[in-house]
Amino acid sequence: MPKREKYINWDEYFMGIALLSGERSKDPNSQVGACIVSQDNKILSMGYNGFPIGCSDEDISWEREGDVLDTKYPYVCHAELNAILNYTGTSLKGSKVYVALFPCNECAKAIIQSGIKEIIYMDDKYKDTDSVKASKKMLDMCHVKYTQYIPTGKKIELNL
Repeated sequence: MPKREKYINWDEYFMGIALLSGERSKDPNSQVGACIVSQDNKILSMGYNGFPIGCSDEDISWEREGDVLDTKYPYVCHAELNAILNYTGTSLKGSKVYVALFPCNECAKAIIQSGIKEIIYMDDKYKDTDSVKASKKMLDMCHVKYTQYIPTGKKIELNL
């Protein structure tokens, strides 16, 4: 019997896991997930955007507008940072991260410092912001490769 032909490839698999991880986010506006993978395609860690452990998502606002301390922005950990912080192994050196949204400059710093060498991202909707411009500048300086994932159009439905 020949092998099954319509299985998903590695990029589809890991981006799918990143997108599924983002579904854990309680943010009403942005659900971003990340999946860190070793050079031999083993999942090392995952994360999604949310407040740090112990910071109640009932006591901190998810607002996007207003006084900065009354918005989500100073409190939310981005998916990439959470995936890096969730890693319990010894080194992420040489790994790659699949992420739904291109990393901001703060996440780029963490990616570089952790030794991740490749980013596969789905969306770059903030490409014109100073944060993403700074991110790309640092990533280029440190020879971290980044590639936009082009969706294949495959639909996978999970019934939980």
